Amino acid sequence: MYIPYGKQTIDEADIQAVVDVLKSDYLTTGPKVAEFEKKVADYVGARYAVAVANGTAALHIACLAAGIAEGDEVITTPLTFAASSNCVLYCGGTPVFADIDSATYNIAPAEIEKKITERTKAIIPVHYTGQPCEMEAVTALAKKHNLIVIEDAAHALGAEYKGKKIGSLSDMTCFSFHPVKPVTTGEGGMVVTNDEDLYKKLVLYRSHGITRDTEWMSKNEGPWYYEQIALGYNYRITDISCALGTSQMDKLDGFLARRRAIAERYNQAFAGMKSLQLPTQADNVVSGWHLYMIQILDKDRGEAFAKLREAGIGVNVHYIPVYKHPYYQQHGYADCHCPNAEAFYERAISLPIFPGLTDKEQDYVIEQIKKLIME
Repeated sequence: MYIPYGKQTIDEADIQAVVDVLKSDYLTTGPKVAEFEKKVADYVGARYAVAVANGTAALHIACLAAGIAEGDEVITTPLTFAASSNCVLYCGGTPVFADIDSATYNIAPAEIEKKITERTKAIIPVHYTGQPCEMEAVTALAKKHNLIVIEDAAHALGAEYKGKKIGSLSDMTCFSFHPVKPVTTGEGGMVVTNDEDLYKKLVLYRSHGITRDTEWMSKNEGPWYYEQIALGYNYRITDISCALGTSQMDKLDGFLARRRAIAERYNQAFAGMKSLQLPTQADNVVSGWHLYMIQILDKDRGEAFAKLREAGIGVNVHYIPVYKHPYYQQHGYADCHCPNAEAFYERAISLPIFPGLTDKEQDYVIEQIKKLIME
């Protein structure tokens, strides 16, 4: 038996949705893209949505639309996948890492404030594990210093902050539809926004910087005419992917309910175990529980990880602090330190959590964790 930390949940309706597109006239740049965009935008409460090839592309075009360029600094968390800061580098900007809150594992607003300079252009808060950041404080800092907020919500589709869905709060919010994420399109991503100007820029950067919008073109030679007015990218997503995503969205609330039930079973099973630190959910948020992270307090994390893998449990570690990667160490971050993120990383293990995880499989995971702690 092997139990992964996460995996997709695909049913016959998803398969049929993809088959229907394969039999249609459009495999890409067709009607399913707009259908999927509307489905997600309506769900999260955003006016506009731009679907792209993957979550990294979503972050990249969001930074481009925000005008991130050489000389600009963007503050984000080190406890994330590298894409959250790589997107800044792609634009010539400089990522600045602010430490996490030890209770929520999210970027700490007080640490963000310490890092703001006259060069700061934006903040990229990451809703780590699906738990929303303290967005009221982040937004207040952004308004005070005239900064753009780009939420990295790769983990957090369906999560809520003070009764509002993530995706309705900031200048832009980016989602990922990788197979382990809340819903999947295979690979895929999306940026949502309530700002029409940002939306137009996102659409432009998604497809080569080419437009047919007569307001933006220097001239119009006919209905066939188009112009490249910016250096964009081919970040388009296929109708095949979007058909799968649209079908998956019909099941999102059920997926989230199952994730929360799994998290609660872990919480109850491990309650009172002093050798483990369990994840804490902040007040006024509803987590999407993309990840369930424990910290091993009195044993070597590496040994614990190896034993759980040997037992057929596909535990993982999320994440190596971004500035610890060799590329970052070689490009100006050798002296960067975020003590809370580093302490968390040394002890953290991701346990299996996904909608298809059965109670029997989870019971086995719980049994193996308890066995490990008692050794």
